[in-house]
Amino acid sequence: MILKDKVVIVSGIGPGLGQELSALAAAEGAHVVLAARTPEKLDAAEAMIREAGHDVGVLKVPTDIASREDVERLVGATMDRFGRIDGLINSAYIPGAFTDVVDADLDEWRRTFDVNLFGTVGLSQSVIRQMRETGGGSIVNVNTQVTRKPWIQQAAYATSKAALAMATVQMATEVGRWNIRVNSTFMGWMWGHSVEQAFDYMSRESGKSVDELKAAQEANIALGRMPTDRECARPIIMLLSDYCSVVTGASLDINGGEYMPG
Repeated sequence: MILKDKVVIVSGIGPGLGQELSALAAAEGAHVVLAARTPEKLDAAEAMIREAGHDVGVLKVPTDIASREDVERLVGATMDRFGRIDGLINSAYIPGAFTDVVDADLDEWRRTFDVNLFGTVGLSQSVIRQMRETGGGSIVNVNTQVTRKPWIQQAAYATSKAALAMATVQMATEVGRWNIRVNSTFMGWMWGHSVEQAFDYMSRESGKSVDELKAAQEANIALGRMPTDRECARPIIMLLSDYCSVVTGASLDINGGEYMPG
């Protein structure tokens, strides 16, 4: 168990990657703190952990990471329950509006930045203040392949995440002296709840079957298949663990080989 007895906060608990991250952290022995805006999603994540038979501590804290008050309550509740924070996975995000830049509502952009950049950095700030008092820790910011391969009408989301990538490197540079590591993962297509819904929508719009659309995307992936949410969760957990004790400021692409930096 590579996270045995560690205390890990996972933000953005929903069907798909968030729930897989929390379940896998628990499987690796971590006490898990679940943070999301919707209590029902927190309950579903806890049920997933318990049904798998993982005997670890679970704390559920309804949290909007764009709210400073919510963030402080989350971190305070974690410290009250467990007395330390060893890991943070920043998985919470919003996709923003799907519009061309020229037609974009910049107030909507600000809302996207409030969650994807400022909310993530604000939660990291609060966690770092605790980690530096207890000997260090590890933070993983879940980023996106859209910052590598732009998609039409995803500018608000991509730009907020590109800013987060720079903030991650800056944080890693500053907090290493306290034995705190900060890394990024850049996620590509992941077959699971969210992507299945997206493909169902694209199928209705295009008249093509889900299998046809999926095959077209998989043709661009070196491994020849779309990885699942669970497969993509594993490298994130690895970065959180002591196996990566000297890895900080890194950018790991998790996409089956769809994008490979030169």
